[in-house]
Amino acid sequence: MNLPNALAYSHTLLSECVGPGDTVVDATVGNGHDTLFLANLVGHSGRVIGFDIQPAALQETQTQLNLTGLAPQVSLHAMGHEHVGEFLTAETQVAGAIFNLGYLPGGDKSLITHPSTTLTAVKALLDHLRRGGRVILVVYSGHPGGLTERDAVLAFCQQLPQKTYQVLQYGFINQIHHPPFLLAIERR
Repeated sequence: MNLPNALAYSHTLLSECVGPGDTVVDATVGNGHDTLFLANLVGHSGRVIGFDIQPAALQETQTQLNLTGLAPQVSLHAMGHEHVGEFLTAETQVAGAIFNLGYLPGGDKSLITHPSTTLTAVKALLDHLRRGGRVILVVYSGHPGGLTERDAVLAFCQQLPQKTYQVLQYGFINQIHHPPFLLAIERR
């Protein structure tokens, strides 16, 4: 058995803290793999809130949700994840959230995530993250703008108070071409 890559490990970490009836966020819907994974975890009594700025990505994801019967528990929004706070009431507790930073694989490489909007979304989610909940960021930095976002996200995570959060960094350090790595923020 091989060590899981960052994306595979993100699913392990989310499956440990998300269950039926929970509210979760897919901050970067993309090809919909995380959305479907989360919809399975929360079941029909849970809720997945998904964001993407690319209509084609949302349309493909909606098709997959319809085909798998998972559509009822998912709401997809054609906007950036920085708007996540608008969809969370004061009482909403989030069990988990995932971001895949960078660009949509196979999509327009000029459409990338940005530090300011990513951190706006992360901060909003941390305000609603329940104890034991996790915000997962899979950081891809090998594209123009990627290193700037990586550095901003790392700096933000490093200053989070350790009495409230613990932050894990996971990734391969002996691979070429800026391999993706994972940051997991867990509320204590």
